[in-house]
Amino acid sequence: MSDAPTPELNAGALAILHAALTDAAALGIARTTVGGATIIDCGVETPGSDAAGLLMARVALAGLGEVTHEPAESPRLFAKPCGETTSNDGDVWKRPVVSVSSSSPVAACLASQYAGWKVHVADFFAMASGPIRAAIGKEPLFDKIGYRETPTGVIGLLEAAALPSADVVASLAEAAGVAAEQVTLLVAPTASAAGTLQVVARSLETALHKLETLGFDLSLVVAGRGRCPLPPVADDDLTAIGRTNDAVLYGSHVVLEVIADEDLLDAVGAAMTSSASPDHGKTFASLFEAAGGDFYAIDPAIFAPAVVDLLNPQTGDCLRFGQLEVPLVRKSFGLDTGEA
Repeated sequence: MSDAPTPELNAGALAILHAALTDAAALGIARTTVGGATIIDCGVETPGSDAAGLLMARVALAGLGEVTHEPAESPRLFAKPCGETTSNDGDVWKRPVVSVSSSSPVAACLASQYAGWKVHVADFFAMASGPIRAAIGKEPLFDKIGYRETPTGVIGLLEAAALPSADVVASLAEAAGVAAEQVTLLVAPTASAAGTLQVVARSLETALHKLETLGFDLSLVVAGRGRCPLPPVADDDLTAIGRTNDAVLYGSHVVLEVIADEDLLDAVGAAMTSSASPDHGKTFASLFEAAGGDFYAIDPAIFAPAVVDLLNPQTGDCLRFGQLEVPLVRKSFGLDTGEA
């Protein structure tokens, strides 16, 4: 996909942010300057909000996707393109969900939204996501998908409990090839309304990243959409990381439109859901503890949606893989065992 046309990821995301800043107070966010860069605090020293999380998610997708927060009374799952659901795939989730969709999913999710760039300066650590990654362009992923760009201004997201220092800004500016004054960063901890929502807005991205790791030809993917339950905001980041991961691994439902025959869809589909991992059925918090707090020691097969539909829009062929695990999600969220 290296010859794919390159959308203006950073420019598109910056336009979304600038339009939203007129309502900064209503969003519970604040603008400040650090080391010359523009920092948008979405939940570190500000209250943030679900609306701020939607803004972060839309920026992360570079304007190439739609993100919505659906209240508890909304229908729980997509229309069923693959026919009837299995017994535990029905409309059983009665809490809010976050939906995402894109007709340019590879650019939106993998070239932009995916948290693929490590930021580690002194005692500050975060994963950077958003269009800034396409300007940095050093991840091997970009050799496969293309979409590198050389913008005059860059924008990215940091999932962190503290605002970045001037040294962090300088490091990112150097990596992206721009002046610090041309860097914009949105920051929120996982244990915040905005941080929680923007993480679970990554169900579609998780499915696409899984396809990429399986060696699938991503040029065959033409559109996608995903839904994921929104956890209650946790009191600390470790609990929040567990809840947001469990939301995706055990509660998300993704539909990918793929121009491929049924045999190819069947061959890849079984490996695309979290049920492909022998660790399926365990909460993320327990897996993280067993791995000694090392994300990279966890079986990578677990990082996948709960349910995936692979649909060929040209033939109507559609296959469903995986299953929802609503009781496990409820346990992770700290909810009672009554109605979902």
